[in-house]
Amino acid sequence: MIHHIRRTAALGVATFALVLPALSVSAAPSGAPLDTMANEKVKEYDWVRPQANFVRRVVDIPMRDGVKLHTIIIFRKGLSDAPMLLTRTPYDAEGSTSRNRSQDIDEVVRYSDQLFVDNGYIRVFQDIRGQHGSEGDYVMNRPLRGAFNKTKTDHATDTYDTIDWLVKNVKESNGKVGMIGSSYEGFTALMGTVDPHPALQATIPQSPMVDGWIGDDWFHNGAFRTFGYDYDLGQTAGKGGGAVPRGTGEDYAAYLKEGSAYDYAEKYGLLDIPAVRKVLEHPAYDDWWQYQAVDKQLAKRPLTVPMLLVVGEWDQEDSYGAPAVYQALEPKDTGNDMVSLAIGPWRHSGVNYVGRSLGAIDFAGDTAKQFREDYELPFLDCHLKSHPAACKTPPVITYTSGADKWEVSQKWPDGAYTPLYLAGNSALSWSKPEAGEDSYVSDPAKPVPMLPRPIEMSGDEWKTWLVQDQRFADSRTDVLSYETGVLDKPVHIKGAPKVDLHAFTSGEDSDFVVKLIDVYPEEYSEKPALAGYELPMGIEIFRGRYVHGFATPAPLEPGKSYNFKWSLPNVDHVFLPGHKIMVQVQSSLFPLYDRNPQKWVPSIMKAKPEDYVKATETVQRGGDAASAVWLPIAQD
Repeated sequence: MIHHIRRTAALGVATFALVLPALSVSAAPSGAPLDTMANEKVKEYDWVRPQANFVRRVVDIPMRDGVKLHTIIIFRKGLSDAPMLLTRTPYDAEGSTSRNRSQDIDEVVRYSDQLFVDNGYIRVFQDIRGQHGSEGDYVMNRPLRGAFNKTKTDHATDTYDTIDWLVKNVKESNGKVGMIGSSYEGFTALMGTVDPHPALQATIPQSPMVDGWIGDDWFHNGAFRTFGYDYDLGQTAGKGGGAVPRGTGEDYAAYLKEGSAYDYAEKYGLLDIPAVRKVLEHPAYDDWWQYQAVDKQLAKRPLTVPMLLVVGEWDQEDSYGAPAVYQALEPKDTGNDMVSLAIGPWRHSGVNYVGRSLGAIDFAGDTAKQFREDYELPFLDCHLKSHPAACKTPPVITYTSGADKWEVSQKWPDGAYTPLYLAGNSALSWSKPEAGEDSYVSDPAKPVPMLPRPIEMSGDEWKTWLVQDQRFADSRTDVLSYETGVLDKPVHIKGAPKVDLHAFTSGEDSDFVVKLIDVYPEEYSEKPALAGYELPMGIEIFRGRYVHGFATPAPLEPGKSYNFKWSLPNVDHVFLPGHKIMVQVQSSLFPLYDRNPQKWVPSIMKAKPEDYVKATETVQRGGDAASAVWLPIAQD
């Protein structure tokens, strides 16, 4: 982390950076030349020069408890009567407003912010408590005041106090404020709507962190996501932060070697990291997790701030949050004009970058730019500009992958749920088949990889893993694959496919992973690289011990049939004629998720080497135990 040195001078209740010369670095002093041994260190250099086409102010804004939060205000010169667009971030407000050391504002702000500063917005970034230039204690996903936060402050109060200062002190503004941000910044954009300041008139939470146990960063349906260790260390260590220092070997081998999640954390000193310890201490969906679930908190409150919720169809980090908040708030939207949901063909935060492709999959133009221009900017303009046009944001905006076009819907999901049954001979059937079953041996010593090895859960590989061709897993003996015949007509799905799996195990616990896949034709001249490609349209896991309730884990009885139900991510997709639909079933997805030992232990994250045992997993089909994936099929 880079520490940015700031010069400050008192101004009212806050501190502004002033443009002052620092030891006169811009011109040589008159008279004799400088002594060779004169001190060449200068206190500061103001990289924003007089010729810059923008104003950039640095402010420390005091909160109600006296803590000051580091804030950057940037806008194009000559602006007046302008709305403000606020992002509260743990990722460095200074860096977010100095992408390049240029005198052109389009080069200085983040790529996705060019549209806003070029259309008359004052852009504001603020470091949240305890991060970078801000004072105070940092608490990962600081909960709202209440049972787990006995202080007088949270993200809601900090947002209120920040907006209150901005509307009183930024003379170029029109007094209206919006919020925007992705991931953690999406979380803070949501928290600002809790008891909001009257000046907060619109918010765009993108891929927000909403429920870290059900389906966002830390767990999915009870299965622990190991990559969180690197994030925790990077976010919370004052010195020495960054990736876990385990060397440069591949992730699959490294996590397998160290054993359980707890053993891995202990070996690398992560038990001394409070953010890690808190997660390890709460393996089940207890009150601690439920209280922090933002959708549950917002469901208890009135809907007062217009909201455009955004998520990527292949969001590898926070696919759950935006649709969950939409489902929680949509019943409150009696006028059908307060909350909208948008799903684009992107990875996590992909809406803020170039959206022409993802991995091997191409789209019709720059879909992210299209969305920002056609939907985000008009949504903000109509709520925040002084003399706006009427608001026309649709209730639901989705990009139809497969057909490659944007669509507008009045509700979500927008399809009739129809079962696609697992059948004999590795088939999928639209009608309930005869009873039968298929089995495989799940061996924790040889877990099914999330990607072809070697695996590195970072960089482009991490960003695109959800569109990885699944043929690498199709041939494994511990993966069951079922597929339809060649489709003679399109199958259009709009919603979150639902898994309805009947299965039993020879062990005392088991994970189940289900993948919904679009299988391309074996001959595909349009793009030969996609010939036979098995494109995932949804991959999700369920930890068996939670079949009776997420807050009440219990062992599975060997040989007893259970009905495991969960949802895949939300999607708008057309399976085209000539393609096939495939479903894969397996019991591990490593190293993204920690291994289920398949022997009962109170906490899987503390399993010992002797707890990991092979188990035979049996999937039932047809009859009274008809396993299926229910597809939300749209009537086009």
